[in-house]
Amino acid sequence: MFKRLLVPIALSDRNERTLRTALGLARQSGARVTLLHVIYRIGDGELRAFYQRLMKASARKLDLTAKPFAARGIRVSAEALIGEPAVEIVRAAARLKADLIVMGSHKVNPRRRTRGWGTTSYKVGMLCQCPILLVK
Repeated sequence: MFKRLLVPIALSDRNERTLRTALGLARQSGARVTLLHVIYRIGDGELRAFYQRLMKASARKLDLTAKPFAARGIRVSAEALIGEPAVEIVRAAARLKADLIVMGSHKVNPRRRTRGWGTTSYKVGMLCQCPILLVK
């Protein structure tokens, strides 16, 4: 059913469930997986060297994250981008013709319904044209 999975991740330890879910889906469907990390841009010009270091560190971390996929015979690629995360995820999904986005989302307290509307996962859910699986 799904042939191209996009898996946006933060480079932290909180991705374990999301990555496990994406790995299972990819194995079941034979999908190709693209791991994506978006570095939030906070400035220009004078921060160029800083962003270059972040991109190198991100590439190393993404390569490590991709190894369990490749070890199981799953076609996996990884990329890091700089920009506003929700916008870059939606653009990447369109460019890669993703069938499904698998991404993490924090739990929202139902008693505080006005909070959580500005999250990256909410924005992606509203803007993206393909299905999204939110892993909590």
